[in-house]
Amino acid sequence: MSEPQTTAKQSGVVHRAAGAAARAEGRRLLGQILKTQGAIREGQVQEALAAQRKQGGLIGQVLVELGHCTSAQVARALAEQAGMESADLSARTPDKAALALVDGSFAHTFGVLPLELSGRTLVVAISDPLNTAVIEDLAFTTGLEVRGVIADSAAIKKLVLASYGEEGSLKDAIAEAARATGNLDAQAAAASAPVVRLLNSILHRAIRDRASDIHFEVFDQEFRIRYRVDGALYEVEAPPPHLSLPLVARIKVMSDLDITEVRMPQDGRIELSIDGRPVDLRVATIPGVSGEGCVMRVLDRSAVSLDLIKLGLQPDDEQRLTRLTQLPHGIILVTGPTGSGKTTTLYAMLQQANTPEVKIITVEDPVEYDIEGIVQVPVNEDIGVTYAKVLRTILRQDPDKILVGEIRDTETAAVAVEASLTGHTVFSTLHTNDAPSTVTRLVDMGIEPFLITATVEAIVAQRLVRTICPDCRQSYVPEEEELLELGGEAEALRGVEFHYGKGCERCYHTGYRGRMGIFEILVVDEDLRRAILQRASTQELRNIALASGMRPLRNSGIAAIAAGRTTLEEVLRETNL
Repeated sequence: MSEPQTTAKQSGVVHRAAGAAARAEGRRLLGQILKTQGAIREGQVQEALAAQRKQGGLIGQVLVELGHCTSAQVARALAEQAGMESADLSARTPDKAALALVDGSFAHTFGVLPLELSGRTLVVAISDPLNTAVIEDLAFTTGLEVRGVIADSAAIKKLVLASYGEEGSLKDAIAEAARATGNLDAQAAAASAPVVRLLNSILHRAIRDRASDIHFEVFDQEFRIRYRVDGALYEVEAPPPHLSLPLVARIKVMSDLDITEVRMPQDGRIELSIDGRPVDLRVATIPGVSGEGCVMRVLDRSAVSLDLIKLGLQPDDEQRLTRLTQLPHGIILVTGPTGSGKTTTLYAMLQQANTPEVKIITVEDPVEYDIEGIVQVPVNEDIGVTYAKVLRTILRQDPDKILVGEIRDTETAAVAVEASLTGHTVFSTLHTNDAPSTVTRLVDMGIEPFLITATVEAIVAQRLVRTICPDCRQSYVPEEEELLELGGEAEALRGVEFHYGKGCERCYHTGYRGRMGIFEILVVDEDLRRAILQRASTQELRNIALASGMRPLRNSGIAAIAAGRTTLEEVLRETNL
């Protein structure tokens, strides 16, 4: 699979080029391969595709969940699709020499099983043929040529446990790294097995805890690591300060950044399969007064739900959004602050519209999740590949529906309007506080009111609130003072039982586990169009929308409280408009 490699950067070029070539040639669809192998029938493929459009996920996983084939059959099909060898681990015993070359923490975290050492070639079993980064990393750390073979992920996990034993704790990994790197310089320490093991443990725990971001923060006398889980930051065991340099250097090596440049911010990306799950890590380093820190954004593709119902929508709102996905033309905007789940909502709407007879193209910065059947184009501002330029190119690709990751400027807004007027449905995001103020924002960007009324069909404002942990949920009757915090909306909750999370091991004693959306959906009707043409104020637009049946964000939150899904504190925090 790979050529002999001498450096991480060279190996990255080799594998990226190979991956690009494979994509350029086009690959046979996994379902067709499984059919050819006699594992499934066409009807089962269609059933799995329909389920995938609703819930997301990889087609192989969906087929296994539906009981149409086994994970071992999927592994064989993946190997054939990638032109790689498959391995039946039930008939293989890993060589001790091969096992000794790969750290147990690495094997546990990335789902890699060393099988044999043949001369200068190390053969390892992996479950994801696209997980080339782990092959590159092993080639760099071992100095050997590494050849991957495809095997069932469950079988890999079982043999890794049998071969290496239980994975050590993060606390143990910190202690070992601290002891082993005391006399090493940063570059040597970054390549040392204890630091590699420590970073693997940090990543593994972050994925297990459903973290969306990992913060590495350097201070004068302290090195702090924090995870963002369900929107809140939590501190984990703190490594000693001298480990900040080698850990950040190790991250930079993995993301193909310049390890010697510590004065300038750098951005990179790491694609991995952690614990059998495809994960994309976006790395951003920053030079601080006390040293270089970084933040890793975790895009766990297996954790995202692309089902509109699972986003937290009320049934009538879910039906409304479903209808919007079927529009033949027009603009649908999703608004809210950074981190409010706008992109996930847009992906869920696209997934709803994603059928074989519809051509969908997206332009994003960056492409966060891969959706099968949709053409996704990344923005690259550094070389002039802007939203507006890509959008103009997309219009020549005969699309039916278009996703523009964000309308940032007047030029992008104008092209989006042009696309809508020429018979396309355009989905995009804006940063505004609520749905009615989006109209004012578009006018401020230079879009004429008559163009807004001719193109904008709906605006969805949203926030994310934490949901109560189902394992420690308790009910109580709220005091009058608590209800008064809601003001005029308190009457809707008078006499209703409230709930909260007491705190348990499953939710790390926070009382919350997971998040849901609360939504404000403004559908542009004739009354609103007349008001927009007359340049009505935001408050006037809001009053007209409310009279037409728009449910405000606060009321959406109240419905979630009444259903026992979230708390008053969460709703007040996110709807303090």
